[in-house]
Amino acid sequence: MRSRYADLSREELATLVPELLLMGQLIDRSGMAWCIAAFGREEMLQVAIEEWAAASPIYTRRMQRALGYAPAVEGRGDVVTIFKGLQLDIGAPPQFMDFRYTVHDPWHGEFHLDHCGALMDVEPMGEAYVTGMCHDIEDPTFDATAVATNPKAQVRPIHRPPRRPADRKPHCAWTVIIDESHPEAEGIAALAANERTRAATLELEPIDPSDEGRADYTGPLLSDIDFADFSRSALVRIADEVCLQMHLLDHAFAMAVAERTETDAELLSIRRKQLVGVAGIGAERLARALGLTDATDPVTAAVRLLAVHPLLNPAAYVDAEISGHTLTVRPSAAHEDDAWISLCGPAWTAALQAVVRGVDPRLRVQVRGLGEEDAWQLTVVRGELPAREADEVAVTRVSTGAAFQFQPRKSLPITPI
Repeated sequence: MRSRYADLSREELATLVPELLLMGQLIDRSGMAWCIAAFGREEMLQVAIEEWAAASPIYTRRMQRALGYAPAVEGRGDVVTIFKGLQLDIGAPPQFMDFRYTVHDPWHGEFHLDHCGALMDVEPMGEAYVTGMCHDIEDPTFDATAVATNPKAQVRPIHRPPRRPADRKPHCAWTVIIDESHPEAEGIAALAANERTRAATLELEPIDPSDEGRADYTGPLLSDIDFADFSRSALVRIADEVCLQMHLLDHAFAMAVAERTETDAELLSIRRKQLVGVAGIGAERLARALGLTDATDPVTAAVRLLAVHPLLNPAAYVDAEISGHTLTVRPSAAHEDDAWISLCGPAWTAALQAVVRGVDPRLRVQVRGLGEEDAWQLTVVRGELPAREADEVAVTRVSTGAAFQFQPRKSLPITPI
């Protein structure tokens, strides 16, 4: 199945990929607000731990294989491999989570965060929330991410928030040590369940090594990834992989929430609230990045936005066909996984409405069924009055990630010191 990102230029893709990574981070800014309301702060923390621990090992290995930096012996990667994975992880979007890396040798390294957008989001909520994120969540989930590369890796804090003094920089600092004497880390039970999803095993088109630009991430670790250096083919694959990261994280989120809800209706309500929030803010960011908010034909621009939105990608995962101003969705692997697209349709259009509103608040979606389960058709139309912003989008907009702006960076190789 040809990727829908293959219709974008290399320059557009280089702009889009960091936006997708940041959108993945905003999944929690949306979802956890509703978990706090439903279950309280302590259970929200457990949802976050289970969510990331059940998803990041899967997508970390996928990206390693896609970009050619997987360890020669599975499970025996080094510190550089771990750091490369973090640079391409929705849990650590570039600049918003500004990781700075030091490599001492293949088995010893450090990183610190010059800026932590997630910290900026929770500090106003008080020390209990800061401790919950920077201690309770980070301790198990950093190791869960590292286990994808080497189960003997341990990520341990040098210092971390709550900040003392209040303006302390860097925001946090950590060591990464791989030692055969360390006990071998093991994945949580939900990880095995997530590994059985279609998203986990989905085959995507390989990168074309003859395409102009970088086709892999072999060689030295870079201080900052300049996505413009990658080939168009590589950027298409990265974009599709980042979308799968989101779907795997959402599936893990759904499993964790399901353990804490009493009815299917309650689970569905929380999942839909999460989707509307992240879909709407993500759509706004993607529309700005691709220049769609200035389009002379906003209806056409909204259809183009739908085509690149993670709700409908990768194409090999979500069966969606676009013709003119109409989108047709049919049953697919994503529906088998109960992924985001399975929540949408004629009976519930809020997330789709939030996406097209990212171009123009006067846009509407009209959705009708096609007589087959999970098959429906959407048409974008323009109304006279702007639609009101959804409450779920307003909640997610509280995150500093909603308005964050990427800045140009020089990409320099990092050598052991």
